[in-house]
Amino acid sequence: CGSGDELYSVFGHTAIRVYDPGIALDLVYNFGTFDFDTPNFYLKFVKGDMKYFVSVSSYDDFVYTYKYFNRDVFEQQLNLSQTEKQNIANELSSILLSDRRFYTYKFIDRNCTTMVADIINKYIPAKISLKNTDAGKTNRTIIYEYLNNSFYENLGISLIFGYKTDKEQYKLFLPKQLMEGVSNTTEPAGPLAKPAVTVYKSTAVAQTSWWNNFYTFSLMCLLLIYFSKNRIVLRSLFALFGLLGIFFCFVGFYSYHDEISQNYNALLINPLLLLLLIFIFCKNTKAVLYTSYICFVCIGAYIIFMLNKPHIFIVTPLIALIAVLLLRTIKSAKSA
Repeated sequence: CGSGDELYSVFGHTAIRVYDPGIALDLVYNFGTFDFDTPNFYLKFVKGDMKYFVSVSSYDDFVYTYKYFNRDVFEQQLNLSQTEKQNIANELSSILLSDRRFYTYKFIDRNCTTMVADIINKYIPAKISLKNTDAGKTNRTIIYEYLNNSFYENLGISLIFGYKTDKEQYKLFLPKQLMEGVSNTTEPAGPLAKPAVTVYKSTAVAQTSWWNNFYTFSLMCLLLIYFSKNRIVLRSLFALFGLLGIFFCFVGFYSYHDEISQNYNALLINPLLLLLLIFIFCKNTKAVLYTSYICFVCIGAYIIFMLNKPHIFIVTPLIALIAVLLLRTIKSAKSA
């Protein structure tokens, strides 16, 4: 299924249909179900112990939902033996009726797409091919491209995701990748699937937001650079960035999401900025200068490390803002 308007639906969706007209059976097993009313939903999601679960619906209801939200639906009919079909159907029923219905979501390693792929791989002789249009790209690049029209979402995800997402794609974790992988898979009996069929084609037109873009972010950073002449604004920004830096450094220890550990973006949004703020309040000029210089070295290392990363362009205004804040602090300390 194609992308939706909400952030959780931007990457599309995968489900598996079991169709047996002989007994009027036509069900869709959906591994992407979650409950927004879960207590502490966002804390659980960040921590990585958010439980997703398998749900089942009729095929007509499933397709109607995607038509209603104007999202693409494509279908691939798998060329399986009767035994393989029955094994997969039995597996799906067993999961639905047991504790295996619930699973812990992982952005890359365990989601609606990987769960479906794992079940198919379990019962076919040849594994699903990893050949797809994203092959050879890093996971970060793939995610970045999907969020190309959602700047602030892209910026936030780019900043919170750490080193693991810079690894080259090693798993089919997005619906389009799995669809292409299945199309490129050949078993001893022939292709794994018939050519994909378009069940519903979205009529949505790509929207351009007047505010959710690089230009408004750049303007905001320029305004903050201008207003940071005021020491209250400057110190408030140091407090904000310092706290965010602490979050980037330590959330990896709290969370089970490997994607947000080893976050080198903390070289830019640096926890040392909070320490710098303390030195400013203590009027320790020497410590202010040394800490500012260390932060500059970190920014330099960050820029070098970022040269081959896809999000270097969108963080440029942030680099400029923090650099100006540090220059103003150094100038003020030297003139004190």
